[in-house]
Amino acid sequence: MRGAETKGFLEVDRIEKNYGAMKAVDRVSFSLAKGEFLTLLGPSGCGKTTSLRAIAGFETISGGKISIDGEPVSDPANNIHLPPERRQFGMVFQSYAVWPHMSVAENVAYGLHNLKLSRAERDQRIRRVLAKVGLEAQLDRPATMLSGGQQQRVALARAIVYEPKVLLFDEPLSNLDAKLREAMRLELRRLQAELGITSLYVTHDQEEAMVVSDRVIVMKGGHIQQIGSPSDIYDRPANRFVADFIGSSNLLEAKVLRCQGKAAFVETAVLPGAEIACATVGALEPGSNVTLSFRPEHATLSVEPASGDQNVLSGHVSGRINMGSHLDYRVAIGKTEVRVSAPRSVEIPLSQNVAVVLDRDRSLALAS
Repeated sequence: MRGAETKGFLEVDRIEKNYGAMKAVDRVSFSLAKGEFLTLLGPSGCGKTTSLRAIAGFETISGGKISIDGEPVSDPANNIHLPPERRQFGMVFQSYAVWPHMSVAENVAYGLHNLKLSRAERDQRIRRVLAKVGLEAQLDRPATMLSGGQQQRVALARAIVYEPKVLLFDEPLSNLDAKLREAMRLELRRLQAELGITSLYVTHDQEEAMVVSDRVIVMKGGHIQQIGSPSDIYDRPANRFVADFIGSSNLLEAKVLRCQGKAAFVETAVLPGAEIACATVGALEPGSNVTLSFRPEHATLSVEPASGDQNVLSGHVSGRINMGSHLDYRVAIGKTEVRVSAPRSVEIPLSQNVAVVLDRDRSLALAS
């Protein structure tokens, strides 16, 4: 795991959640700064939703501690477990949870029931928050008359109207169609930045995490694999799992020949004798087994013979797919195929011998 943690507004300290002998969450620690948008990302069963539910107070933790603004809200060692309604968290669910028998305004007002507000102040808050999410004109409309995207905006307005300390999102866009989901990602990011609400988001969608987040936590099997900015997670994955899970990566078994500063020189199993220079993630020793990782867009294709000092893997074109914005080439290297992205102007026929030229600064040797 990479990513240094500092004291934050929300502190999650070595939390565990056990179901019998199974550890759904295993000593997970991270912090969330005030005003930050942090995403828990991973496949099904990685522990992201369990972690979110524990933070919300819907799950008791088996060990560790959760604190908000310096005050513990979950601490089994000291018999502390504040119920969800006392944590001052807002939550936006995957299912919207919009009341069908209420109007838009009544749905939003539901979040204010426990606050002692005058009618005028309550109405002012409702109008203000509905204006923020672009639904002020739908104030008196029945919730059932809204589209899926509008219902999700109602759910968001209801969660933020009482000004929670932290806003929690449980895969809120997964029920929307692809085009609307893309628009709502940008809308969520805009609103969060405008309102400055501290936000914790859960998703299995890598692209979604990259768009909305200040930082991303990648999880697997109840453990954190990496914490970092979207750029860091994509460009400098900590291990093979992160490289494979985030976007598309070519992953080749290799062995370290020598190291020089922050660079390693490796030989791949599919093309013995070809020396590849690449960046390193962590310390490596000559002779150690590694995974050579590179993104399809971090390599280029050449039909010219490779010179001796080029960082190349030699093969032949085995497939080509027109992706609209670019061409996606498959190149057979021995018994392995790698993917390389190229502009549509670069047309190379099938079976053509090519050199896959790797960017040494953006190709990585990952410890096995």
